[in-house]
Amino acid sequence: MQMWMKRHYELQTAQGSQQTRRQRGFTLIEIMVVIAILGILAALIVPKIMSRPDEARRVAAKADIGSIMQSLNLYRLDNGRYPTQEQGLRALVEKPTTEPVPNNWKGGGYMDRVPVDPWGKEYQYLNPGVHGEVDVFSYGADGKPGGEGNDADIGSWQ
Repeated sequence: MQMWMKRHYELQTAQGSQQTRRQRGFTLIEIMVVIAILGILAALIVPKIMSRPDEARRVAAKADIGSIMQSLNLYRLDNGRYPTQEQGLRALVEKPTTEPVPNNWKGGGYMDRVPVDPWGKEYQYLNPGVHGEVDVFSYGADGKPGGEGNDADIGSWQ
């Protein structure tokens, strides 16, 4: 009798584990629903993410320009004037040798290096400026004056 009960218990356990295994899996419909939801989410999110690199470049350019303007203001505070157009932004890193040579130029400079814009081009410097006493700006993605969107100029006057 014990043998029969043991065999009966083993059969019930085997059947129960088979049912459990079947219930653990996903049906084709459930998988298709999940894929459809992921597709809808991707369609909504991907376009927003794709525009982020361009926006990040514009924000980085504005931050660089702000930093350059702070350094220019310190230069002016120490020397009584901004660097000339000829001296350019390089005067923030190396002491100018062309006239007017600054008398109180800060040893070590006002910046470690003059950054390039996020598109790999040099920032532009105008003295006298069009929008202010001096202007620092980037021509944007296209590297040309004017433009719209990613090609628009980004300057210290904005």
